Amino acid sequence: MGFLMVLLTVLFSLSHADEFIENMIKKLDERGDKAWWWDDRWWNEGYIEPPRNYKVKVKWVTVKNGDTEIPVMVARPKEKGKFPGVLFLHGRRGLDDLFQLHVKRLAARGFVVVAPDLYTGRFIERFPIYHDPVVEEDANRVLDYALSRKDIYPKKVCAYGLTRGGFYSLRLLVAKNRQVKDIACWVGYYPHIQDPNRPEPMQVYRYHEDIEKVKVPVMFFVGREEQYQRLRPALMAIDYLRSHGREAYVVIYPGVGRGFDFRNGNRRKFADDLAAKDAVVRAARFIRAKLGVE
Repeated sequence: MGFLMVLLTVLFSLSHADEFIENMIKKLDERGDKAWWWDDRWWNEGYIEPPRNYKVKVKWVTVKNGDTEIPVMVARPKEKGKFPGVLFLHGRRGLDDLFQLHVKRLAARGFVVVAPDLYTGRFIERFPIYHDPVVEEDANRVLDYALSRKDIYPKKVCAYGLTRGGFYSLRLLVAKNRQVKDIACWVGYYPHIQDPNRPEPMQVYRYHEDIEKVKVPVMFFVGREEQYQRLRPALMAIDYLRSHGREAYVVIYPGVGRGFDFRNGNRRKFADDLAAKDAVVRAARFIRAKLGVE
């Protein structure tokens, strides 16, 4: 009897959790020709705007923060000239080969992408459980470096964070007070937006309080099959921002879960590829618009 009660409790909790997500998705869903994603030219003329495509070159530089040397990957179009800038902030897996592919795919859309490896210089092992606030200082220093580059124009960037990189982005925006003046927008892929050092209930049911201080335009990309403890806070954050008059968007891809942009090998599904290609193009257009370089 005891086991049956536990099982019923678990099933009820799962059902209630899924109901919350479904209701939140319905609340945030926009439909029809007034929706933010609506494209008149496609609907009326069949025109699909082609994405920008550039051949990419990659260079590694070192940025110092005190005595610490931070390896930084810089990917940009081979074509000469100035391009809008993006600060790419990796997640718990570090700036590994799969995340580096994402950096290059974004640069191929016509950006100078500055991507620090926030773990190697601090001897932090991949997939850390706890958050070391020192990486916020390093990310802040790399942001200064990005803004100093002569090939980045205008002299603002967009913060672009994946998984825990979403939390690093949030800390730069609010705790480091870099939003608006230095960071014009925020893109997050299934972002972690709670302090990883806080208790589990906070991870599942709450976003970090800094979310409520975000002023810049925000665009999140998540899969419908994302982990509950990541999906719920992300949707709640977008809901808060929108209900308080901020510019905030969320794209929810059906049939995909966490890591759809870098899932590789036999694990990769057609839906992952559709979502990844759509997201990078949609993010690129969002960034250009918010940096004023359409």
